[in-house]
Amino acid sequence: MLTALSIRDVVLVEALDLDLDPGLTVLTGETGAGKSIILDALGMALGARGDAGLVRSGAKQAQATAEFAGPFPPDLIEALDEGGFTVEPGEPLILRRAISADGRSRAWVNDQPAGVTALRDLGRRLVEVHGQHETIGLLDPRTHRGMLDAYGGLAAEVSAVRSGHERLRVAEGELQALTARAAEAALRRDELSADLEELDRLDPREGEEEALAGERAILGAAEKALADLSQARDLLGGDALSQKLAAAFRAVDHARQKAVQSGAEPDHPVIQRLTTAAEAVDRALVEATEAVAAVDQAADAFDFDPGRLDKAEERLFALRAAARRLNVAVETLPAARRRIADQLRLIEDGEQALKDARADVEAARAHYDEAAALLSRARAGGAARLAIAVEGELAPLKLERARFRVALEPIEGRRGPDGAETVRFQVATNPGAPFGPIDAIASGGELARFALALKAALAGREGSSPVMIFDEVDQGVGGAVAEAVGLRLARLADTAQVLVVTHSPQVAAKGRSHWKVLKAEDAGAMRTAVAVLDDTPRLEEIARMLAGAEVTDAARAAAKALIG
Repeated sequence: MLTALSIRDVVLVEALDLDLDPGLTVLTGETGAGKSIILDALGMALGARGDAGLVRSGAKQAQATAEFAGPFPPDLIEALDEGGFTVEPGEPLILRRAISADGRSRAWVNDQPAGVTALRDLGRRLVEVHGQHETIGLLDPRTHRGMLDAYGGLAAEVSAVRSGHERLRVAEGELQALTARAAEAALRRDELSADLEELDRLDPREGEEEALAGERAILGAAEKALADLSQARDLLGGDALSQKLAAAFRAVDHARQKAVQSGAEPDHPVIQRLTTAAEAVDRALVEATEAVAAVDQAADAFDFDPGRLDKAEERLFALRAAARRLNVAVETLPAARRRIADQLRLIEDGEQALKDARADVEAARAHYDEAAALLSRARAGGAARLAIAVEGELAPLKLERARFRVALEPIEGRRGPDGAETVRFQVATNPGAPFGPIDAIASGGELARFALALKAALAGREGSSPVMIFDEVDQGVGGAVAEAVGLRLARLADTAQVLVVTHSPQVAAKGRSHWKVLKAEDAGAMRTAVAVLDDTPRLEEIARMLAGAEVTDAARAAAKALIG
């Protein structure tokens, strides 16, 4: 709902702040008073085309601000999110636009800088304009499908089609991905098979490179190590050292025995020292024997097969060559072997996966087609009912010779999220004339009345209705036709906010709020102002519209009768 409109320095308006009420608001005034300026300012705030001509003479810039209160429709919330605009729950939505005297334009959404294109996109979701020169909404075929579906109460059918479309999209995406992977794998079948054959023959093992590199280093150093060990054995004296130590042990032990035989006590210092010496030589004999044996064992460790070094190097070089060819590290060769085997299995098993994916796509298409067919039938029924309802509104609006239809055109070769057909509103303004798009067939006044007829037929069925503006929808009609226009506007205003610029007293009398646009001279310059009329001034204004320049009692009585 539009709650406020603020205008600064737009054409003849210096400063104007208007608060708007729900329901039907009528704007009246003498021709040339500036009613169109109010709409131009609102359009400016909503991102309509604007230039320096809107700037009041002598002012630096023109500015217009439109404030809206929620709740806001989901598509508007989505557009705000996509634009990066923040509107907190319960917070109003404020669109502001400024045009400088040099023609530069700036825009804001809740004081956040915005492009004019973004402002226009938000504006078209908030306000519909139907008038002599433009009809926003009705002329856009993209809105026709939504109007028909709302009229027919087809939310469930539309939801089923969109769900089916999403299921089909996912299934087709999976099939496409599987097909691409299988095609890529099939192209590499021979290469993969050769790689796997080589790796199977090579049989790489975890940590093998490190072990081979260590073994090669040891084997390479074996000759020098054997020479060093041989020298160590020679220095130890080999068996000669053991023999000398054994002889020394026997000599020391023989000396100890003679000392004992001489009658010396066991604890005599000589006996103790001989015993200690014998034990030390015995330990040396044992250690020497073990040292020689250890050196011999170390030498035995280097007693390799003469071809073992060549074999280790050959194995290491083969592993590294395979790794280079596959562009992997040697330590990952076992993992590469498993991966290649998996890819080949995918090729072998891929046909079944592809078969299953194709079956899923076919099932999703059948599901979608069934849902789309149900929606198409429901739309056909809704289209027929809507055409009857709209044509029932045409005669009272002096369009009794016109015909209206909803054209459903099948979409060949495409399954879209919105069904299997396009929806177009078409009219024929004269008997025998062909149907065609509304904007190509109808004149300006007829456009506004067609819009009014359509909106009257749709009243209460469109969900969250935007603000609707009708600019001189009563142009060229009067009497009973103007009364019919007023009644339909009032009926629309029961479920939506409606603003109408009118010269018809019959229409003005149906307003819940009444604004009179005035133009007066102020300090030598003409200015436009707006007066909000209550009971008595409103009666006088409608009487003026009936009588002309001189308001009579009869006109007042007629005005009172119109107001009811």
